[in-house]
Amino acid sequence: MSSSRIGLDLGRGLDLGLDQRIVAVKPITVPAPGRSVDLQVKVTAPLSGRNLPVIVFSHGNAWSLDGYGPLVDRWAAAGFVVIQPTHLDSRRNGIGWDDPRFATIWRVRIADLHAVLDGLGDILLQAGGLETRVDRERIAVVGHSWGAQTAGAILGARVLDADGVPGEDFSHSAVSAGVLIAATGTGDTLTPFAAEHLPFMRPDYSTMTTPALVVAGGRDRSQLSTRGPEWFTDAYHLGPSPKSLLAIAEGEHTLGGLAGEAVAETTDEDPARVALVADAVSAYLHDALKIDGAAWTALNDAAPAAGDGTWSIVGK
Repeated sequence: MSSSRIGLDLGRGLDLGLDQRIVAVKPITVPAPGRSVDLQVKVTAPLSGRNLPVIVFSHGNAWSLDGYGPLVDRWAAAGFVVIQPTHLDSRRNGIGWDDPRFATIWRVRIADLHAVLDGLGDILLQAGGLETRVDRERIAVVGHSWGAQTAGAILGARVLDADGVPGEDFSHSAVSAGVLIAATGTGDTLTPFAAEHLPFMRPDYSTMTTPALVVAGGRDRSQLSTRGPEWFTDAYHLGPSPKSLLAIAEGEHTLGGLAGEAVAETTDEDPARVALVADAVSAYLHDALKIDGAAWTALNDAAPAAGDGTWSIVGK
């Protein structure tokens, strides 16, 4: 069976409740003192249900709260409340590589997630009274690309300075698990462009103790590193257990089009691959947040059944 076929069938087979109706509320402004642009978020949630877990999602470079519908809608249909901030690097803010604010955007991104987590009650209240339907003990962070490095900091990863000294601890005690999709690898093989413009792209995963799933594409070749696709598996290999790795052999950086259908960045468009990623994240978080481990167990059992090596799951 092909990875695409499995991707289409996965949600049904894992009983993720994907037929639930969902609703989205945007924009909600979150207090973020000192930020040059208001921090706004979008909240997507099931119309029904109680004790709902929360995902705080960090987008990739230049995106916004309006992206990643194929992921977010599927997670909400699977029973999650998903909160999406628009980070300062969003193209709608017009902050380019040479803008003096760009050098500290990586810190502002992390601060954005802290502001969301610290202001969660008010956000949920403004999103239609969701504060009475959410389980505040079951919160996860998820990110894609630059968003994965941002989410990784919340999980305990640190940034090394030019001398290799780890920076401050940005972890947040409210977060119990996370997922890093196409996460930046270690910084020792950055290209000259990346070293000049993105010196913060030097993660230290040795302190990322929070349980996490790492998702990596076997054809994801970054222009920011001289290494190949294995660069995107560092968070798994270098992070302390418990960690899991979902490797998708044909996946490129957007893993089929995570940010949306037919968007310009998508080089490997495959809706079924996106469904595979979305449902694997749902299954993993249901297990890691101690809601129900059946779907994650079923997914691990299904991986060898793919038979053709198109995707695999390992853990430690």
